[in-house]
Amino acid sequence: MTSPQQPADSSYADRVFRSPAGMAGGGLLLALIAWMVVDALVRGEGRTPWLALAAALLVVPLIVAFSMRPAVFVNEERLRIRNPFRTITLPWGAVADVRAGYSSELFTTEGTKYQLWAIPVSLRQRKRAARRQMHSATDDPHGATSVTADVTDSQTRMAPADQTIADLRDMAEHLAPRSSAQGEPQVRWAYEVLAPVAAGAVLLVLVLALA
Repeated sequence: MTSPQQPADSSYADRVFRSPAGMAGGGLLLALIAWMVVDALVRGEGRTPWLALAAALLVVPLIVAFSMRPAVFVNEERLRIRNPFRTITLPWGAVADVRAGYSSELFTTEGTKYQLWAIPVSLRQRKRAARRQMHSATDDPHGATSVTADVTDSQTRMAPADQTIADLRDMAEHLAPRSSAQGEPQVRWAYEVLAPVAAGAVLLVLVLALA
């Protein structure tokens, strides 16, 4: 399930899609690790405090990378995918398709595929949406056939991830022809995540080797 955030003055400017469930799970894991590290520092003996610190330096960036960091930012010119270890900036003109199978994926006009970590697919939510569609096929919950009611009801019958992917696909179709939405994809490695992970791994090896 994703959480879109956007200002009221524009339909496409600065929208952000994240996974609230992923962020909540990451927060719980970080709290658990913080408690374990503090306990090791207070009660630990010998090399235990150093092992706890080294392990935390290794694990905490990974938890942040896979839970807090993933996000998809969109505006009228480009889409920016922030995955655990990379950030991909794609002008809308470079986006060929956005799909949601067992995972959310974006395909560029050059055939490159990128995963959308911030938009996880839930098969359970998809099954619930399918049941709602089957139920609505035999029962009209609105008691009306207005266009507004039909559109609203069709959206509520979709799984959140599928609805988000549909929104992104619609944006790509409408915004790709703009002259300001042209350009080449740009990929940047998340060194702010990789550097502390590497440092934690080296420190952990040193602590174990010197023990």
